[in-house]
Amino acid sequence: MKKKLAMPLVLVFLAVAVLSGCSGEDKNTITFWTPLTGEDGAYMNQLVKDYNATEPEFKVKHIVTADMYTKMSTVLNTGKGVPDLAIIHADRVPNYVKQGLLEEMTTVLAAHPEIKEENYLPQAWSTGTVDGTQYTVPLDIHSNVMYYNKDLLAKYGAESFLDDNVVTIDEMLSLQGKLEEGHYVVNDALLGWVILAQIQNLGGDIQENGKPAVNTPVMKQAFEEIKKVADAGLMTPFGEDGFLMFQSGNVLFSTDGTWSSTAHASVEGLNFGATNIYSVTPEKYTNRASSHLFAMLTNKERSDEKEAGIGNFLEFIRQNSLEWAKAGQIVASREVIESPEYKDYMQSFFTSSEEQIESLYIYTYEHYPYIQEAIDQNAADLVRGQVDMDETLAKMQKQVEDKIAQGSSGAQ
Repeated sequence: MKKKLAMPLVLVFLAVAVLSGCSGEDKNTITFWTPLTGEDGAYMNQLVKDYNATEPEFKVKHIVTADMYTKMSTVLNTGKGVPDLAIIHADRVPNYVKQGLLEEMTTVLAAHPEIKEENYLPQAWSTGTVDGTQYTVPLDIHSNVMYYNKDLLAKYGAESFLDDNVVTIDEMLSLQGKLEEGHYVVNDALLGWVILAQIQNLGGDIQENGKPAVNTPVMKQAFEEIKKVADAGLMTPFGEDGFLMFQSGNVLFSTDGTWSSTAHASVEGLNFGATNIYSVTPEKYTNRASSHLFAMLTNKERSDEKEAGIGNFLEFIRQNSLEWAKAGQIVASREVIESPEYKDYMQSFFTSSEEQIESLYIYTYEHYPYIQEAIDQNAADLVRGQVDMDETLAKMQKQVEDKIAQGSSGAQ
């Protein structure tokens, strides 16, 4: 009988020990959620590993979370399982602050005087500032970028397009009738982001007095200008993968993201460089951008000691995030981007001058996610002439207004 009781008692003690271990780990570990489901997740893993190797009091546990924003809503509603630290996108900040979902970074900044505005790219820092209070610390800026095929530019005598770092729509149109069959001037990668850049180039905005501005003359003009390129047969065919066509050497320009540099670099024989997104005018160029931001979601169980540990981690990242450049990201820390080593990365082009830094435009309008979603859903059809321009813009305006009224979640 004693022997029969011995095993269950052992199991009970083991269970208590395991639970105690988990509890201890939670108390001494910073749970860190990110939406980095691609290769960038591996680079963040390395950064976390490097930090943990310094043997901090509070180690960081990086958890890549698919559908992160949906899961965040769930844990915030229940108040259970809220991560200690998370990476969120810049466009989430206004609504999260409005709903009281973010903790202030006041204590962290007070304990680490070098975590301050002057030590980061201005747009990345300011996206986390609401009514004078700092709610986030930036990791990067990730931007729309236009890669170019050096061999095709030389083949078609278009190298001069890059002389002023501004490729215009008129310059692209000048190649009409000059390309070999199967070659194209530009693809439609991240077309919605390109539209958002033209809004700024044309002196417009996506809101007027706090109200969404989608069905506007400037939005229509932005689409019509890009539609000229498609109408001239210079854009990759509708329904084709323009990204892969660029990698295959059939497209002069690809308007994808800074993070794509690693993928392009892996293509044998692809001789490419990076410049700004094309513009409707040579006087102004804009690269639609966003930012990955460190944020502390509202969590009553987060201790002051753990918050101090978070501050130590963020200071480490400020000084040691060169690893993040390997993911093709524009690192937000000036200490990193001003280092000689950073110049080896293609995206350093975007921080090579104050003018280039200013070209990185992050939309911070409260309802921006809804507008981006509407543009992304309709951009290809509008540019290809598959739908009526005026009718579709009116529908997009209503879609955004309806989403605002419903308070539903928007695009990431």
